[in-house]
Amino acid sequence: MTPSGFLAHAALSAARDLTRTAAEIAGEREMLAELFSLRRHLGQIGNNVNQVAKTLNSGGDAPQAEAVLAAVHRAARRVDTFTQNYLDSERPAA
Repeated sequence: MTPSGFLAHAALSAARDLTRTAAEIAGEREMLAELFSLRRHLGQIGNNVNQVAKTLNSGGDAPQAEAVLAAVHRAARRVDTFTQNYLDSERPAA
């Protein structure tokens, strides 16, 4: 399933469930907003990686390569944090 498909499915499922509380809905909105933000951020970083690769493949220097790689690492940590938060929210309370 594509990220867009997942988001559409999640939004439609949420709209059909009339038993959820306002707090649950707010929490899901925060998660969906973060997921959209992550997707946009990863797209931007992917574009930067492609620019660095094009420059290096054409024999040029890419002084921004380290900054782009640092952004990739930060984005990966952000995805990990989002995933862990999502999994934690899905676990039943003990």
